[in-house]
Amino acid sequence: MNLDLTDIGLVTAVIVIAALFWRSHGIRERALIYTRRFCEREEVEFLDDTVGLEKLALIKDRHGKRRITRIYRFEFTVTGGERYPGHTYVQGGQVQRVELPPHRFTPPPDQIH
Repeated sequence: MNLDLTDIGLVTAVIVIAALFWRSHGIRERALIYTRRFCEREEVEFLDDTVGLEKLALIKDRHGKRRITRIYRFEFTVTGGERYPGHTYVQGGQVQRVELPPHRFTPPPDQIH
């Protein structure tokens, strides 16, 4: 079997693309787990049990360096009738923050005075 430079380049490209896909999938899974737990703590219902990549952006980290940031979108509800969009920000494979927009708050029946 003779391999020339083109074959080696193609195999290398396939391996790099597969590694990037695998890493991206792992980062998405971390964002999903973190978002699910965040919604539980905030006592909102995480809908559809999924996060979707909305965009990639260059955003400054806490040291002022611009880094690739993945912004995932998800939906949640408080009342069960209205859906609200939320965002999870991931830099360097680590979740930085989860943002929930202003939304209705309905206290549980036992807390209403």
